[in-house]
Amino acid sequence: MQITETSVDGLKREFKIVVAAQEIDAKIQAKLQELTRTVKIPGFRPGKVPLTVVNQRFAGSVAHEVVETEVADGARKAVADRGLRVAVQPTYEVTPYSQGQDLEFTVTVETLPDIEPVDLGTIEVERLTAVVDDAAVEVMVTSLAEYSRSSEPMTEDRGAAAGDLVIIDFAGTVDGKAEEGMNATDHELPLGQGSFLPDFERGLEGARAGEHRQLRVNFPADYSAKELAGREAVFEVDVKELRRAVPAVVDDELAKRFGLDDVAALRASARARLTKEYESLSRRRLKRALLDRLAELHDFPVPPSMVEVEFDAAWTMWEREKEAGRVPAAELERDLEVVKAEYRAIAERRVRLGLLLSEIGRRNAIKVTQEELNRALVAEARRYPGHEREVLDLFRKNDQAVERLRAPLYEDKTVDFILELVRLTDRSISIEELRREPDEAVAIA
Repeated sequence: MQITETSVDGLKREFKIVVAAQEIDAKIQAKLQELTRTVKIPGFRPGKVPLTVVNQRFAGSVAHEVVETEVADGARKAVADRGLRVAVQPTYEVTPYSQGQDLEFTVTVETLPDIEPVDLGTIEVERLTAVVDDAAVEVMVTSLAEYSRSSEPMTEDRGAAAGDLVIIDFAGTVDGKAEEGMNATDHELPLGQGSFLPDFERGLEGARAGEHRQLRVNFPADYSAKELAGREAVFEVDVKELRRAVPAVVDDELAKRFGLDDVAALRASARARLTKEYESLSRRRLKRALLDRLAELHDFPVPPSMVEVEFDAAWTMWEREKEAGRVPAAELERDLEVVKAEYRAIAERRVRLGLLLSEIGRRNAIKVTQEELNRALVAEARRYPGHEREVLDLFRKNDQAVERLRAPLYEDKTVDFILELVRLTDRSISIEELRREPDEAVAIA
């Protein structure tokens, strides 16, 4: 096998590979000879099939198999001999082959770049934190009280108003046709909270128990269900009961509704939940700041095919969001090619950061243990109550699914490793500022 490097273009390399005719013929004959001992053909005893018969029947398929093997072996040898690390599967172009001729083919390989991480100890990153104060705890406890408060029958002789709970049956049609999700029985509608379309809620103002109303409701042009956007619906509504919300009270009884002993335990639980939330937000902002700093400090070429895969995934998601009506109108008004260019730049950043983290992890022997992976598998399965076994079976049979689960674990372990080395400075900010995250679109994960 003769391997000649014919082209180097950035991270792309091309090789011409020639396998001598006698070498190919020898391998074909060896395989045919082996078939005489194993193939079963009616009229011949096992192991006694003449070579001429085997050659007549199987020469073409055997030659094809040998050529495929030689092409794959040639690509592996070209890469291994030069110590290359490939970014994606090599591509091949085989010159039409006839038996008795040399086998010639080209192999195109896209390699991973040489990456030299900066001294991680010289990087400075700011860690933003927020303090869980008593006011935040009280806001959370009060919201729990509001969420869990009960209602009682209306005693006043009046029609429904904002703040009342209206118990209704309703059925809606569009152009005289019933649509899925536009009917319900004994639905509890809190008036004035915006849980239904404004036309619907306004149409029930002043309604009394036992009253029937026909409401004409206009769906907005940007309504999430595109089949209803901009259309008018007619709802037949029966008002069955009016109730008023009982004022929310923060006391021991409220705590017991949440399985706690008293209001002190409820406040402690709220503080713990807020602390966990604040820490999660702080971690996310810290990771983003670290990735931004790493992106600033490293500039190396990235494999175009990897960028293309990342861009395709991001753009497909954008198109789905557009289809669902979730892309802001301002972005839709921009030049499409400009938006695509921005997404391609984001894709390149993601690939570069992914390769950098992978290289740092490789150099420092960072690995995801089987125990860590098992915990992640169990956590993923628990997201689908009643289907845990099916989810686990899916991962057992699908290596790609396991890799998709392993990748973020590896990334987080590598980020944690880097954070142990960088110089961190802490700054306390308000929780409102901590929640005001930067543009998520360009984050790696």
